[in-house]
Amino acid sequence: MNIRTILFDLDGTLIDTNELIIQSFLHTLETYYPGKYRREDVLPFIGPPLYDTFAALDAARVEEMIATYRAFNHRQHDALIKEYETVYETIAVLHQHDLQLGVVTTKMNATALMGLKRTKLDPFFRCVVGLDDVQNAKPHPEPILKALELLGSVPEETLMVGDNYHDILAGKQAGTKTAGVAWAIKGREYLEKYEPDFMLEKMSDLLAIVGVE
Repeated sequence: MNIRTILFDLDGTLIDTNELIIQSFLHTLETYYPGKYRREDVLPFIGPPLYDTFAALDAARVEEMIATYRAFNHRQHDALIKEYETVYETIAVLHQHDLQLGVVTTKMNATALMGLKRTKLDPFFRCVVGLDDVQNAKPHPEPILKALELLGSVPEETLMVGDNYHDILAGKQAGTKTAGVAWAIKGREYLEKYEPDFMLEKMSDLLAIVGVE
């Protein structure tokens, strides 16, 4: 297998933003629905675009709720994000071996860059495709195809890595290989239902898959 391009989801894959996202949802929901939502209630909201989540709750106030979420998220961003084991080292090695690396996320582009810069991963990625760069979010293949266009890559030589079903389905629909991450907050078994080609126990497992160990 000749993998020359690797695309990564951001939240829950490259960067541990789970606590930041959960706290942002809890803050927003407590603002609009006091006492109604608990921590376990917001786990299904992780992954889809904010608009989809909040529109399902209250279409009339969706933009207001998104603004509340983002204001809290940006204030708490640097304090609440963490790094996953072996991510930085692995990405650095892949970059050294001239693999094409990109990020495909349902975050807005500028917010995604905040996380990459905070974790010092930003120099390694040749493209970042955010929610505001496309018409259709994952699991639609558009964001992946957009990244491949920017990188001059083809699906047959690409691996999409992510922690949610949106990532796996988007990769399959775009024609790439796919990899799930066992550290996904929704659990390994949840991801395995979508039949990714690989399951990573830690990010450094990628090195053997692409043959750069």
